[in-house]
Amino acid sequence: MRLDFTKIKETKNLLAFSAGIDSTALFFLLVESNIPFDIAIVNYNVRRQSAEELNYAIELASLYGKEIFYKEVLIESKSNFEKTARDIRYKFFEELVSEYKYESLITAHQLNDKLEWFLMQLSKGAGLLELIGFNEVEEKENYFIFKPLLETKKDDLEAYLKKYNYKYFVDKSNYDEKYTRNYFRHNYSDKFLNEYEKGIINSFRYLGNDLVSLNMKAEAILKIKELEIFQNITDNNLNIRVIDLSLKKRGILLSKAQRDEILKQKELVVSHKIAISISDNFIWIAPISSKDMTKEFKELCRIKKIPKNIRAYIFEENIELKDLII
Repeated sequence: MRLDFTKIKETKNLLAFSAGIDSTALFFLLVESNIPFDIAIVNYNVRRQSAEELNYAIELASLYGKEIFYKEVLIESKSNFEKTARDIRYKFFEELVSEYKYESLITAHQLNDKLEWFLMQLSKGAGLLELIGFNEVEEKENYFIFKPLLETKKDDLEAYLKKYNYKYFVDKSNYDEKYTRNYFRHNYSDKFLNEYEKGIINSFRYLGNDLVSLNMKAEAILKIKELEIFQNITDNNLNIRVIDLSLKKRGILLSKAQRDEILKQKELVVSHKIAISISDNFIWIAPISSKDMTKEFKELCRIKKIPKNIRAYIFEENIELKDLII
């Protein structure tokens, strides 16, 4: 199994590990290629074997000289468990990246995952950016996420593990169709992929190239701390793509309803975290703040036409208004 790890050959890397088929195969593939990395795992304590998976991760780290970071959590509410677990997991990873100065987070998403995502987004109503949301490299503020398995099927990863008699675990919850991803996997994506693997891989490549050709990687014309200001392109479709890209870097994926609401309201707070405002000339994006402002500051912001939902963040972060001259 040949994979290109050039991107992470010289960087400080953290592998998101679970002891399942995908991440275990990736662990050994990275070891074989002499890629430097440490591992991080979250134990949600919802399955009997989760403690065994954690112990296996600790054993592998010791055996191969890797640093290991693990987090024990207990999610009391089972409502939207998958999203809650994902939020906890990525918050933990980002804390580690920040504290230990990792340059990349390596994840074991593979071709089946990418097709599942595509079909799930297609069923909701999505644009090109959402349909191919799984890319090999995803740039974040201070690091990048690297997904080297996106052209590799899960079956091939399992065959690799069996060939070398590497131990791995199978999460039985992956067969429970109450989870949307499992429903799509068992009823659509796995069957489709088994028959049309080559064509699917090529289609994802073409779509990725098309996205690059459309030049949708818009850059902020001004960025101060977590405040970003973009040019209003006066095209709703392109503007929402700019907003999509900014929020994705902040760990937020917009639903169709949220995208429609942003374009309709022009000023909105997303996920109780990020304020967005679309003015005549600019798109403003910043974390939401409830900081009390002085009357003088509010008046200066009004004169400079700074959106109301952005002002408190600027005030809280002591950003000079003179620096916002665009």
